[in-house]
Order: sequence, then structure tokens, then C-alpha cells
Amino acid sequence: MPESVKSTPLAALLAEVRACTLCTAHLPLCPRPVLRVDARASVLIIGQAPGTRVHASGIPWDDASGERLRSWMAVDGEAFYDPARFAIMPMGFCYPGKGKGGDLPPRPECAPLWHPRIRPLLPKVQLTLLIGRYAHLGYLPQARQQTLEASVRDWRAALKQGLLPLPHPSPRNNRWLRERPWFEAEVVPALRAALRQAGVSP
Repeated sequence: MPESVKSTPLAALLAEVRACTLCTAHLPLCPRPVLRVDARASVLIIGQAPGTRVHASGIPWDDASGERLRSWMAVDGEAFYDPARFAIMPMGFCYPGKGKGGDLPPRPECAPLWHPRIRPLLPKVQLTLLIGRYAHLGYLPQARQQTLEASVRDWRAALKQGLLPLPHPSPRNNRWLRERPWFEAEVVPALRAALRQAGVSP
């Protein structure tokens, strides 16, 4: 890799992120920040936190949730992991552990520490996908007064700001999705149209 690439502010910041041990005492496994960001990306995907499979592989959305997300987006794996198209970072970069009803929430220290430093180094981002409740809470001021459903239903207003709130594509949400057919009928086509407008999908 040329020295000029190694020494970019984003590369230096990512090295700092990957060396982070801030939450070590709270993590059930070793710290392993999982994110992929590139200054060329025009779409930013903000999820929640990696699960055990993603922690093991180091590849974001390398699980059943990722398969459904790519289906919603109508992109294949090659496009999804193209750093010139998509930047990927969760609200918590490391696996937070298991709770009673699934994985624990993202560690609260992570996004406030890193997101404000990373986002300005992604100057070409036109669209940010907010996937799951914790991403909504982090980026939509009104989300604290709304249910998940209300935040997703309000997608038109959010899209005017370059944001698109989505439910989490986890299999745990199968019932939620089945009971709300309007999501597949209205929001998924809007998502695909927004991705085409951003130039990242056919």
C-alpha cells in the first residue's frame, strides 16, 4: 500500500479504532471492532453491534441478518462489500454479549466516541441506512418519543435528510415483519430507489 494511502486521516483513525480497548471489562469476548469504511463510499450502513458469527469472521453482516438486508437492498455480496459503494459501521463496534432476549445492546461508549470522528471523513455519503432501534435512537432525535414502527413509518421525512430508518433484518423480527406487510410494500421499494439514486445499485 502506498505511503500516501497509509497516512490518510481515515486510515490513521481506523488504526486507532481497531486498537480500542475502552470496553474490555464489559465484553464477554476480546475486543474486535468490526467496521468497513472508505472515503469513496456513497452509502453508509449503520447497524447495531456484531453478533458472535460476525465477531468470529470479522466481516460485517456475515449472517442471516445480512442475507435479508441484502435482499431488501437488491444487491449481491460483491456489491455490498464494495468499499467504493458502501461504508459499514454499527453503533457498537464489538460484540456486546448475550442477554435474556438476544444480544445485549451496543456498548453506549462506542458511537459517541467514534462516530463523530469517522463521519466527517466520509465526504461522499449521500444516504445513511439506520438499521434497528439503536441506530434510530442514535441518529433520529424524535425516535425516543416513537416506537420502532413509528420511526420506520416516518421514513419519508427522514429520507429528506438523507437518512432511511429500517427495522433490523434479524430472524428474530420475522413476526414483526409478517404483521406489517406495508414495510415490504412501501419501504423496501423506496430503499431500492434511494440506492439507485445514490449510484450504488442498478
